[in-house]
Amino acid sequence: MQRLNYRHLYYFWSVAREGNLTRVAEQLHVSQSALSAQIRQFEEQLGYDLFLREGRSLKITEAGRMVLGYADGIFALGGELMAVVGSGHGGRLQRLRVGAVATLSRNFQENFLRPVMGMEEVQLVLESGGLEELLARLSVHKLDLVLSNRPVTPEAEQPWRCRRIARQPVCLVGPPRGGAAPFRFPQDLHGVKLLLPGHTSDIRTQFDLLCEDLKVEAKIFAEVDDMAMLRLLTRDSGGVSLVPAVVVQDELRSGVLEQYCVVPKVHENFYAITTERQFQPAALEQLLAQS
Repeated sequence: MQRLNYRHLYYFWSVAREGNLTRVAEQLHVSQSALSAQIRQFEEQLGYDLFLREGRSLKITEAGRMVLGYADGIFALGGELMAVVGSGHGGRLQRLRVGAVATLSRNFQENFLRPVMGMEEVQLVLESGGLEELLARLSVHKLDLVLSNRPVTPEAEQPWRCRRIARQPVCLVGPPRGGAAPFRFPQDLHGVKLLLPGHTSDIRTQFDLLCEDLKVEAKIFAEVDDMAMLRLLTRDSGGVSLVPAVVVQDELRSGVLEQYCVVPKVHENFYAITTERQFQPAALEQLLAQS
């Protein structure tokens, strides 16, 4: 029986995942013709067409989807092997690679990671990006953990392990009000300029539904997807922000900002997402044990 050519498999896998021959050729620093020729050799070895070629586009075949499933598993194991070696499994130094969605509070990330921060035996690597991008890296073990404010559900080809690690109330926060009467929600909303998370945010959706139920029309000053930017605008603009208190914890402690009220029925959930693997970094197990 012929042995599997792993280079051919890798070329096929890269094209199948990227969906574009030209981009993969550029990424792998090979010519497009050479890449195409090696995939054809792989097809000849297997005895099946893996792609349907329609002009310049490629469409994966049923046989191609089957091979892709095996390739995902093979390269995920390869990624896990390198992760275990790189993390110092069985040795002293561990590398813990954590991805966090770009909209996630930096303060929350720091609070969650504090148990392993500064540990001599742990080298912490932090990445930021979109959820889909981070999950793709997690699936091939280029990340050990993804932190998100959105849950994911297990898929047949990727059994994500998603656990809620925190649930925090959401507040209205703004400049100190001095001796003013306590803020009344929702009556006093009409008198403030609101800084809100963007429409992709779950807490924004909850807040909009609450306002709709209460028949309140809020005056929106700005919409900001990034929590770090929302924190800065809250501190510098004089507006009132809808945020979990953890986002502005330092400003609340110092008195730069004041919590006006806790918004009823609105919460932010935080999730830790991992994937099935043979060896779990000890530092990761320690982090997940606290939740």
